[in-house]
Amino acid sequence: MKLNAVSSLALACVFAVSTGSALSQNVPPGNLQNVAQISASGTVEVQQDLLSLSLTTARDGVDASVVENQLKQALDEALAIARVSALPGQMDVRTGSFGLYPRYGKEGKISGWQGSTELILEGRDFSHITSTAGKIQSLTLGSVNFGLSREQRSKVQSEAQALAIERFKAKALEVSRAFGFSGYALREVAVNSNDMDNLPRPRVMSMAKAETSAATVPVEAGKSTVQVTVSGAVQMQ
Repeated sequence: MKLNAVSSLALACVFAVSTGSALSQNVPPGNLQNVAQISASGTVEVQQDLLSLSLTTARDGVDASVVENQLKQALDEALAIARVSALPGQMDVRTGSFGLYPRYGKEGKISGWQGSTELILEGRDFSHITSTAGKIQSLTLGSVNFGLSREQRSKVQSEAQALAIERFKAKALEVSRAFGFSGYALREVAVNSNDMDNLPRPRVMSMAKAETSAATVPVEAGKSTVQVTVSGAVQMQ
């Protein structure tokens, strides 16, 4: 059986390779007869190994400079504690948002100022991050987020990609044989990855407790799913 010509996919990356003894050499680009579009995915689930913890505070007053200085003081106090405990990759410290905004009265005139600041502790050492956060008194716990470190994501993407490629090759051969061909030649292929987080359920102290307690902030990570999809066109032969 012969198939009609179909359009080629837009290329994300192009490979000119032989995929095994059952496959013949790649065909010239101009020959679009007996082309099949194939898609396959590889999925790997992995434990999240990156914690990002946000500490924040807000201030309000009639004098903009006073509010700003209060925010800076709160942030400086937090940084003094966090920087001492910083460990590259295990707990990195960075400042987040810092904003100062006017508050308007009924007549549309500025009646005061309000602002907020943020400090972020991020890394792979969960206990070190949470214990450090528990020592900071000038800021309160804002949010807890989990994800994958660069090293973990790269490793898992490679595993998912290898799985997707093997499934693509098997499917391409299966489709070719189903239409009466003995094999196929690879024309073009696109490889795309996607991270899907299985939302964790963090256990976090209340804001009131966080303001006065130096105890470790309890958290619990979940899992992330990394999926790689391989799609492309093959010449059945």
